Amino acid sequence: MNRTKLEGHLIVATVSTIFGLNLIVSKLVIPNEISPGGLTLARILFGCIAFWVTSLFTKKEKMEKSDLLMVFICSLTGLVLNQGTFLIGLSSTSPVDASVLTTCSPMFVIVLAFLFLKEPITWKKAGGVLIGASGAIFLVLSGHHVGGQHAGSASGNLLIITSGFMYAIYLTIAKPLTLKYGSVTIMKWMFLFAAVTLLPFFYNDLIESPAFQAPYNPNTFGYLFFILFGATYLTYVMIPMALKRIRPTTFSMYNYIQPLIASLVATSIGQDTITWEKIVSAAFIFTGVYLVAISKSRADMEAEATKNLQN
Repeated sequence: MNRTKLEGHLIVATVSTIFGLNLIVSKLVIPNEISPGGLTLARILFGCIAFWVTSLFTKKEKMEKSDLLMVFICSLTGLVLNQGTFLIGLSSTSPVDASVLTTCSPMFVIVLAFLFLKEPITWKKAGGVLIGASGAIFLVLSGHHVGGQHAGSASGNLLIITSGFMYAIYLTIAKPLTLKYGSVTIMKWMFLFAAVTLLPFFYNDLIESPAFQAPYNPNTFGYLFFILFGATYLTYVMIPMALKRIRPTTFSMYNYIQPLIASLVATSIGQDTITWEKIVSAAFIFTGVYLVAISKSRADMEAEATKNLQN
């Protein structure tokens, strides 16, 4: 593995770790402290302001008008629909069910990358997805998880699946943009489009949230800071950086780490213990990620074919 790909793996591993923690933290504030719509708008507005401020101190890039339409579609799929359906779904299902259903996303990405990016579906890639999914599902169904929450509604679970599909579309179509523009340039426009789209619908949800009414709860503000700065600003800075270095399919495989992170957090705070199920699940997950990472991409196959012709 060359340095560029290694950097991509380290970045996406960090993103997935933060998203795994966010699965737990978001459940602590919705719906009692803030509604799913209110939290979605808070994330979008915070991200919009943060990225436009950041752009004042980074290299100036002018985005082509033809690319702005694609950025708008990325905004809808990667922010508005992805975050909105996820938080609404999470409010009516359990973190456990949500963890299981995030395993759908890599499968969506494989199909979409095949259809739109002409990425081949190899045995290693398909096998890696299935092995990784098996490890993630086994982990969350083994009964060792945060809070012992099992119950989830059908509508909530469907929304989580929809969120995964929207995220898969975003990862697939954002790849070409990441090769032309920097992270901040892409994200400042994505978050601006998302803010304009959502503000009329969830403004009241945000300002009327119990989280922002006296008496104020310091813990709630701590959770919100993590969600807004860590799970929104930092992660969305890093996503384009990772996509520039590795394939969308490989990126999506790290979704399988999220339930593992949730389980490790539960262990660290005394709500869970290290078990053989966790060890087996971790082995399956990382084996799956490894197989997808070493599978041949379209570029690899084209280079190999060219080399064979020259020989």
